Amino acid sequence: MPEMLSTIHCIARAALICNTMGKLQSKINHSTSKYRAGGYMEENSPVKAIQQYSPAHTDAVTSVAALKSDLCVSGGKDKTVVIYNWRSGAVLKRFLGHEREVTKVACVFESNRFFSASRDKTVMMWELSGNSGPSQHFPGHDLVVTGLAVSPDASQLCTGSRDNTICKWDIETGECLCRTAISRNLVTHLCWVPGEPYIIQTSEDKLIRMWDSRELQVAHTFPGKQHIQTYCDVSHDGRYCISSSNGFAGEGCEATLWDLRQTRNRVREYKGHFQTIASCIFLPKSLGLTPVIATSSHDCMVKIWNQDTGACLTTLCLEGSGPLASLAVCDSSALLCASFNSGIHLLRINSAKGLELQEAAKF
Repeated sequence: MPEMLSTIHCIARAALICNTMGKLQSKINHSTSKYRAGGYMEENSPVKAIQQYSPAHTDAVTSVAALKSDLCVSGGKDKTVVIYNWRSGAVLKRFLGHEREVTKVACVFESNRFFSASRDKTVMMWELSGNSGPSQHFPGHDLVVTGLAVSPDASQLCTGSRDNTICKWDIETGECLCRTAISRNLVTHLCWVPGEPYIIQTSEDKLIRMWDSRELQVAHTFPGKQHIQTYCDVSHDGRYCISSSNGFAGEGCEATLWDLRQTRNRVREYKGHFQTIASCIFLPKSLGLTPVIATSSHDCMVKIWNQDTGACLTTLCLEGSGPLASLAVCDSSALLCASFNSGIHLLRINSAKGLELQEAAKF
């Protein structure tokens, strides 16, 4: 009973903070819950001091991705794209060119190129060693661009929009190679399947689609969900996909694991968030023998789940952060989490004594 009350207290507190958009950000306390073999053990003591680095953005951060072993790329409502050294806590470079909020960033890890999508209806390519302006433009959508995925060989780009269209682009020339429209397909996210010509796409029509990128045709549509699908990711071996749902007060708010092999069935759901899940990702297997996934939500919480059983292994409540918008793996034991109110959070994953999440820095 004490454990249950502690969990309810943390959830209620997080919901209250998110509803007030996290205006009270001083004296932040961070609550964590850890999983042990015998069940959950709640802890409500403050964690170690959190380093405050120079801010990457001046407004809400909407998307973050790992570019190199020490660099991340992020985009925000301040219309900028930023390269940041998350190890040293310093802005490496700011890129300007979008006229409205940046909605998504994407890159191939260890590449010198990266991409951004925006509410200005365009996508831009940037060079790490270039100037602060874009090296390539990809215009053509009629509404905000909300999906962005780069092929594993970095030769092609796929974009999606609220205009119901999916586009494939030649990265070098900026030419639109294919364009396909499906009624009511308001794209929310795109991701490429490793080693395959397929792209996974989530939508506001509550469907997850698999596209064949060669002709840009739908190869498979997964069974419909009850809520808008907000995000998707594919496992490193290409066997599974995970998608996330919007929701409120615990209705919806789940992540769903899908089998990408022959059956293409729904495998499992992960329930425990109380507001929209904005991001869901597979974590490196180096964390342990058990495969795990991570989710971030508008309820200010980041959760790590046992992929096979659906058990929540640990929860970190980032009080005052406002909605959590995006997650990225930056090394084998660290995550980056973009937030609306408090920038980007660097989270450390400690697996020495069971799985535990702790905030190390924010920028």
